[in-house]
Amino acid sequence: MNEEIATARERLEDEFRSVKESLGDMYVALEALRAAGPEDDLVELLGKVEDAAKKARTGGVIGSGAKAHAKALKAYRELTEAQNP
Repeated sequence: MNEEIATARERLEDEFRSVKESLGDMYVALEALRAAGPEDDLVELLGKVEDAAKKARTGGVIGSGAKAHAKALKAYRELTEAQNP
């Protein structure tokens, strides 16, 4: 069971890292929105924030997002709780 827990932990860390990386795109989009002036297209800038947030939440075409992290976290917790009732 320890190897199963180690594998689950590795998956959890991979998913966490993936989400944290995609948050970088969201911060960039938010900063562009924050720095916008009255002549900038706010709809476009907000769309970029929304796209980045969606990518962080659900993942991209080949990536995984916070939803995959939630699944990995649940699996890890179930394994660790089963080992330490």
